[in-house]
Amino acid sequence: MTQGPINIILFGETGVGKSSVVNLIARRPVAEVSSDVNGCTMHSKEYKFDVGPMRVSIWDTTGLEEPEMGVNGYFPAIEKAWLLIKRLREAGGVDLLLFCIRGNRVTTTTQSNYRLFYEILCGQKVPIALIITHLERETDMEDWWIRNKKSIVERYGIRCAGHACVTGIPDNRGPEGKYGKSRKAVHDLLLQHDGTGRYMMPEGDWLAKLIKGLKLFTGDKAGIPKGKALEKALVKRCGLDSDAARRIMEMTEDP
Repeated sequence: MTQGPINIILFGETGVGKSSVVNLIARRPVAEVSSDVNGCTMHSKEYKFDVGPMRVSIWDTTGLEEPEMGVNGYFPAIEKAWLLIKRLREAGGVDLLLFCIRGNRVTTTTQSNYRLFYEILCGQKVPIALIITHLERETDMEDWWIRNKKSIVERYGIRCAGHACVTGIPDNRGPEGKYGKSRKAVHDLLLQHDGTGRYMMPEGDWLAKLIKGLKLFTGDKAGIPKGKALEKALVKRCGLDSDAARRIMEMTEDP
Protein backbone atom coordinates (compact mmCIF):
# COMPACT_ATOMS: atom_id res chain seq x y z
CA MET A 1 0.00 0.00 0.00
CA THR A 2 1.35 3.42 -0.97
CA GLN A 3 1.28 6.09 1.72
CA GLY A 4 1.32 9.81 1.21
CA PRO A 5 1.71 11.98 -0.58
CA ILE A 6 4.46 13.62 1.45
CA ASN A 7 5.10 17.24 0.47
CA ILE A 8 8.78 18.15 0.54
CA ILE A 9 10.55 21.45 -0.15
CA LEU A 10 14.05 20.82 -1.49
CA PHE A 11 16.06 24.02 -1.25
CA GLY A 12 19.58 25.40 -1.32
CA GLU A 13 21.79 27.75 -3.26
CA THR A 14 21.93 27.65 -7.05
CA GLY A 15 24.46 25.10 -8.25
CA VAL A 16 24.49 23.04 -5.06
CA GLY A 17 23.15 19.96 -6.89
CA LYS A 18 19.42 19.89 -6.13
CA SER A 19 18.43 18.60 -9.59
CA SER A 20 20.94 15.78 -9.24
CA VAL A 21 19.37 14.91 -5.89
CA VAL A 22 15.90 14.77 -7.51
CA ASN A 23 17.24 12.39 -10.16
CA LEU A 24 18.97 10.36 -7.48
CA ILE A 25 15.71 9.90 -5.59
CA ALA A 26 13.65 9.22 -8.74
CA ARG A 27 16.12 6.59 -10.04
CA ARG A 28 15.91 8.23 -13.46
CA PRO A 29 16.62 11.62 -15.04
CA VAL A 30 13.50 13.69 -14.38
CA ALA A 31 15.14 17.04 -13.54
CA GLU A 32 17.43 18.89 -15.90
CA VAL A 33 20.87 19.24 -14.39
CA SER A 34 22.49 22.58 -15.13
CA SER A 35 25.65 24.33 -14.00
CA ASP A 36 23.96 27.70 -14.53
CA VAL A 37 24.57 29.73 -11.38
CA ASN A 38 22.16 32.45 -12.48
CA GLY A 39 18.99 30.50 -11.82
CA CYS A 40 15.84 32.45 -11.15
CA THR A 41 15.56 33.14 -7.42
CA MET A 42 12.66 31.39 -5.61
CA HIS A 43 11.72 29.48 -8.78
CA SER A 44 10.26 26.06 -7.96
CA LYS A 45 9.24 22.95 -9.87
CA GLU A 46 7.26 19.99 -8.56
CA TYR A 47 8.19 16.34 -9.11
CA LYS A 48 6.04 13.36 -8.09
CA PHE A 49 7.15 9.75 -7.72
CA ASP A 50 7.19 6.83 -5.29
CA VAL A 51 9.93 6.01 -2.79
CA GLY A 52 9.22 2.48 -1.62
CA PRO A 53 5.70 2.55 -0.15
CA MET A 54 5.73 6.37 0.04
CA ARG A 55 4.44 8.76 -2.59
CA VAL A 56 6.33 12.03 -2.55
CA SER A 57 5.91 15.46 -4.07
CA ILE A 58 9.23 17.30 -4.13
CA TRP A 59 9.33 21.03 -4.78
CA ASP A 60 12.79 21.78 -6.16
CA THR A 61 13.25 25.41 -5.12
CA THR A 62 16.02 27.82 -5.97
CA GLY A 63 16.95 29.64 -2.79
CA LEU A 64 17.68 33.33 -2.53
CA GLU A 65 21.03 34.55 -3.78
CA GLU A 66 22.42 37.65 -2.10
CA PRO A 67 23.87 39.30 -5.24
CA GLU A 68 20.45 39.07 -6.93
CA MET A 69 18.53 40.63 -4.11
CA GLY A 70 18.62 44.21 -5.32
CA VAL A 71 15.62 46.00 -6.73
CA ASN A 72 15.53 43.85 -9.86
CA GLY A 73 15.45 40.61 -7.87
CA TYR A 74 13.16 41.68 -5.04
CA PHE A 75 9.75 41.66 -6.72
CA PRO A 76 10.31 38.50 -8.81
CA ALA A 77 11.35 36.66 -5.63
CA ILE A 78 8.12 37.70 -3.88
CA GLU A 79 6.02 36.77 -6.91
CA LYS A 80 7.53 33.30 -7.31
CA ALA A 81 7.47 32.63 -3.56
CA TRP A 82 3.77 33.57 -3.54
CA LEU A 83 3.09 31.00 -6.28
CA LEU A 84 4.96 28.36 -4.26
CA ILE A 85 2.99 29.22 -1.11
CA LYS A 86 -0.34 28.95 -2.94
CA ARG A 87 0.56 25.61 -4.51
CA LEU A 88 1.75 24.20 -1.20
CA ARG A 89 -1.50 25.21 0.44
CA GLU A 90 -3.46 23.57 -2.36
CA ALA A 91 -1.39 20.42 -1.77
CA GLY A 92 -2.23 20.50 1.95
CA GLY A 93 0.93 21.92 3.53
CA VAL A 94 4.58 21.01 4.09
CA ASP A 95 5.82 17.76 5.67
CA LEU A 96 9.59 17.98 5.33
CA LEU A 97 12.37 20.38 4.36
CA LEU A 98 15.42 18.99 2.56
CA PHE A 99 18.29 21.45 2.77
CA CYS A 100 21.09 20.88 0.23
CA ILE A 101 24.53 22.15 1.17
CA ARG A 102 27.90 21.64 -0.51
CA GLY A 103 30.33 19.49 1.39
CA ASN A 104 33.19 21.91 0.81
CA ARG A 105 31.70 25.09 2.23
CA VAL A 106 28.95 26.71 4.28
CA THR A 107 28.47 30.30 3.13
CA THR A 108 26.59 33.27 4.54
CA THR A 109 23.96 32.69 1.85
CA THR A 110 23.68 29.06 2.98
CA GLN A 111 22.92 30.20 6.51
CA SER A 112 20.45 32.87 5.34
CA ASN A 113 18.52 30.36 3.24
CA TYR A 114 18.31 28.05 6.26
CA ARG A 115 16.84 30.87 8.34
CA LEU A 116 14.41 31.91 5.60
CA PHE A 117 12.92 28.47 4.95
CA TYR A 118 13.19 26.78 8.34
CA GLU A 119 12.86 29.58 10.86
CA ILE A 120 10.80 32.21 9.03
CA LEU A 121 8.59 30.44 6.50
CA CYS A 122 8.03 27.25 8.50
CA GLY A 123 8.36 28.65 12.02
CA GLN A 124 10.70 25.80 13.07
CA LYS A 125 7.65 23.52 12.95
CA VAL A 126 8.66 21.39 9.95
CA PRO A 127 11.37 18.71 10.25
CA ILE A 128 14.48 19.66 8.31
CA ALA A 129 17.05 17.19 7.01
CA LEU A 130 20.40 17.87 5.36
CA ILE A 131 21.59 16.55 2.01
CA ILE A 132 25.33 17.10 1.79
CA THR A 133 26.42 17.05 -1.86
CA HIS A 134 29.66 16.91 -3.90
CA LEU A 135 31.22 14.20 -1.72
CA GLU A 136 32.48 11.99 -4.56
CA ARG A 137 36.11 12.51 -3.46
CA GLU A 138 35.43 11.07 0.00
CA THR A 139 36.58 7.47 0.44
CA ASP A 140 33.58 6.94 2.73
CA MET A 141 31.05 9.76 2.27
CA GLU A 142 29.71 9.35 5.81
CA ASP A 143 33.14 10.33 7.12
CA TRP A 144 32.29 13.91 6.12
CA TRP A 145 29.45 13.98 8.64
CA ILE A 146 31.60 12.51 11.38
CA ARG A 147 34.18 15.27 10.84
CA ASN A 148 31.77 18.17 10.39
CA LYS A 149 28.66 17.43 12.46
CA LYS A 150 29.82 19.48 15.43
CA SER A 151 30.61 22.60 13.40
CA ILE A 152 27.35 22.36 11.41
CA VAL A 153 25.24 22.15 14.55
CA GLU A 154 27.25 24.32 16.94
CA ARG A 155 29.16 26.82 14.79
CA TYR A 156 26.45 27.49 12.21
CA GLY A 157 23.40 26.67 14.36
CA ILE A 158 21.83 24.41 11.73
CA ARG A 159 19.44 21.88 13.22
CA CYS A 160 18.58 18.68 11.42
CA ALA A 161 16.31 15.67 11.84
CA GLY A 162 18.56 13.45 9.77
CA HIS A 163 21.13 13.68 7.01
CA ALA A 164 22.41 11.99 3.87
CA CYS A 165 25.93 12.32 2.47
CA VAL A 166 25.79 11.95 -1.31
CA THR A 167 27.27 12.35 -4.72
CA GLY A 168 25.17 13.20 -7.76
CA ILE A 169 27.67 11.66 -10.19
CA PRO A 170 26.55 8.22 -11.44
CA ASP A 171 29.03 5.34 -11.46
CA ASN A 172 28.91 1.79 -12.79
CA ARG A 173 29.16 -0.10 -9.52
CA GLY A 174 25.45 -0.45 -8.81
CA PRO A 175 24.28 -0.51 -5.18
CA GLU A 176 27.86 -0.89 -3.93
CA GLY A 177 29.12 2.26 -5.65
CA LYS A 178 28.97 5.74 -4.19
CA TYR A 179 25.96 6.66 -6.34
CA GLY A 180 24.03 3.58 -5.24
CA LYS A 181 24.91 4.25 -1.62
CA SER A 182 23.83 7.88 -2.06
CA ARG A 183 20.41 6.81 -3.36
CA LYS A 184 19.92 4.41 -0.45
CA ALA A 185 20.97 7.09 2.06
CA VAL A 186 18.40 9.57 0.71
CA HIS A 187 15.64 6.95 0.42
CA ASP A 188 16.27 5.81 4.01
CA LEU A 189 16.14 9.44 5.13
CA LEU A 190 12.79 10.07 3.41
CA LEU A 191 11.24 6.89 4.77
CA GLN A 192 11.83 8.14 8.33
CA HIS A 193 9.09 10.75 7.80
CA ASP A 194 5.42 9.81 7.58
CA GLY A 195 3.73 13.18 7.19
CA THR A 196 2.22 13.29 10.68
CA GLY A 197 3.77 16.72 11.32
CA ARG A 198 2.28 18.52 8.33
CA TYR A 199 2.39 22.29 8.65
CA MET A 200 0.27 24.90 6.92
CA MET A 201 -0.01 28.62 7.52
CA PRO A 202 -2.58 31.15 6.25
CA GLU A 203 -1.43 32.55 2.90
CA GLY A 204 -1.20 36.16 4.08
CA ASP A 205 0.88 35.24 7.12
CA TRP A 206 3.25 33.22 4.97
CA LEU A 207 3.74 36.06 2.50
CA ALA A 208 4.24 38.61 5.27
CA LYS A 209 6.88 36.39 6.87
CA LEU A 210 8.59 36.00 3.51
CA ILE A 211 8.77 39.75 2.94
CA LYS A 212 10.25 40.24 6.40
CA GLY A 213 12.66 37.39 5.69
CA LEU A 214 13.96 39.08 2.58
CA LYS A 215 15.56 41.64 4.87
CA LEU A 216 18.16 38.94 5.56
CA PHE A 217 19.36 39.52 2.01
CA THR A 218 18.48 43.12 1.24
CA GLY A 219 19.14 44.83 4.57
CA ASP A 220 18.52 48.54 4.10
CA LYS A 221 19.78 48.74 0.53
CA ALA A 222 18.78 51.93 -1.21
CA GLY A 223 16.00 51.52 -3.71
CA ILE A 224 14.33 48.47 -2.16
CA PRO A 225 10.60 49.27 -2.39
CA LYS A 226 8.63 49.79 0.79
CA GLY A 227 5.26 51.15 1.84
CA LYS A 228 2.89 52.04 -0.99
CA ALA A 229 5.31 50.86 -3.69
CA LEU A 230 5.47 47.39 -2.17
CA GLU A 231 1.71 47.32 -1.55
CA LYS A 232 1.11 48.19 -5.21
CA ALA A 233 3.44 45.38 -6.29
CA LEU A 234 1.54 42.86 -4.17
CA VAL A 235 -1.65 43.82 -5.98
CA LYS A 236 -0.12 43.81 -9.46
CA ARG A 237 2.26 40.86 -9.23
CA CYS A 238 0.50 38.57 -6.74
CA GLY A 239 -3.08 39.38 -7.67
CA LEU A 240 -4.08 40.45 -4.17
CA ASP A 241 -6.85 42.94 -3.59
CA SER A 242 -5.93 46.24 -1.96
CA ASP A 243 -7.28 45.30 1.48
CA ALA A 244 -5.35 42.02 1.57
CA ALA A 245 -2.16 43.74 0.40
CA ARG A 246 -2.60 46.40 3.09
CA ARG A 247 -3.05 43.77 5.82
CA ILE A 248 0.11 42.01 4.71
CA MET A 249 2.00 45.28 4.73
CA GLU A 250 0.83 45.92 8.30
CA MET A 251 2.13 42.50 9.33
CA THR A 252 5.55 43.27 7.88
CA GLU A 253 6.00 46.44 9.91
CA ASP A 254 8.41 46.15 12.80
CA PRO A 255 6.78 46.66 16.21
